[in-house]
Amino acid sequence: MSQTIKEKKKEESVRSLDFLMIGIGTAMYAFGLVYFNIANHLADGGVTGITLILRSLWHIDPAYSTLIINLPLIWIGYRYLGRRSLIYTVYGTAMLAAWLWIWQRIPIQIDLHNDLLLAALGAGLIGGLGSGVVYRYGGTTGGTDIIARLLERFRGIPMGRTLLAVDVLVLLLSLVYIDIFHMAYTLIYSYIFAHLVDVIQDGAYSAKGIYIVSKNYQEITNAIMDELERGVSLIEAEGGYSHAERKMIYVVIAPNELHTLRLIIARYDEQAFVTINDVHQAIGEGFSYQVPQRRLFKHKNS
Repeated sequence: MSQTIKEKKKEESVRSLDFLMIGIGTAMYAFGLVYFNIANHLADGGVTGITLILRSLWHIDPAYSTLIINLPLIWIGYRYLGRRSLIYTVYGTAMLAAWLWIWQRIPIQIDLHNDLLLAALGAGLIGGLGSGVVYRYGGTTGGTDIIARLLERFRGIPMGRTLLAVDVLVLLLSLVYIDIFHMAYTLIYSYIFAHLVDVIQDGAYSAKGIYIVSKNYQEITNAIMDELERGVSLIEAEGGYSHAERKMIYVVIAPNELHTLRLIIARYDEQAFVTINDVHQAIGEGFSYQVPQRRLFKHKNS
């Protein structure tokens, strides 16, 4: 019981590094929003998109509307966020509002020669990198994810569906102040932004998870461990049609080892059934994800 309490306290503890990185991430996101989105009349989704609509129609500073919209949402959902999530959400929202206020008052000119594609690329790269850092260190900037979390908890509606629906609605509403031409570049920005957030959250992790079904599983296993120096798991499997019991190999490798693995499999069983999946993270002995150091000379007794 005491260990469980300690683990729970550890999970709910806050770290100074998290605050630092969330501050840096919100600074980058706000920079992209001010000097690329706003400067080039590009819209956005979610609560940020709403603040841009308010700015365009009623000249309300996004720094203030960010707080005005987010704080009631945080108050509604505070009991379901958890202590650390609540602290990080409040901090992230406040930092985003602060950086929006600061950047709007610093006269920086980024001359893109009216090229909206460059503006969309810059907004997506800088904003996506900043938001990815915020999410990677456990933070959020409030917004629609609070609503999505509540709907999932009480209505069973998946968060992804709610977030997508809100983004689509806000982008459609944004047509009141931008034209279709600018909306097209906004969609390019949104794609780059979302993709980069995923990459940053995954740590640009790159690996392949391979499942191999072969009658010569032992020979393939030995070759993988000897030639690639990768750990291998053998999983009990049963044929769906024949109901014959067999072993299935599972191994995680670097992408540049995939060709060698294919040669190993073909050497022992050209009829082997192989599936290849992207692995976003592998944690445990032998992985952080680090490629094994190859030895020039192998000692039989080592």
